[in-house]
Amino acid sequence: MPADDAQLWQLLRSLDDPDHLEFPANYNHRRARARFNQLAERLDRDFGGQCLVDREVQDASFHGRIDIPAAATATGEQLVIVISNFGDLAVLALENPGVWDDEEAAQVLHPNDTTRIRTALDDLGYTLIPEGPLWKRYDGPGGTLAPDDPWWTRYFDYL
Repeated sequence: MPADDAQLWQLLRSLDDPDHLEFPANYNHRRARARFNQLAERLDRDFGGQCLVDREVQDASFHGRIDIPAAATATGEQLVIVISNFGDLAVLALENPGVWDDEEAAQVLHPNDTTRIRTALDDLGYTLIPEGPLWKRYDGPGGTLAPDDPWWTRYFDYL
């Protein structure tokens, strides 16, 4: 995870290419899918075989989504991991993206869940970033995004 806000914004802006909104120029779908499948299998195993995996994403800036049902978590809430097509970025959300802010989620997330997810992401080379800053209005060079779209749309949503 980037150490501070300045590093996070530097990372997000460095990945932002207005000519490639769905995936970067050097994107290798096979490699991304193989690694996403490894993550899905690992989390499914770690959370008792109950994960719901969305691999059917098209026309989007993200690769896939893994939902861990509340019943499988120590937190007692659904956990959602979204993987971007850009920079190996990952977000962990409580219930659904945009429902809880980062501070609230940190207070509610059980350490065992956080450790299992962070370890799986780290082991597979993903960079976990905070969700909160992604809800700020997008101000990058990707001119085809709607004027009020947040950075979330740029890296983690349908376009």
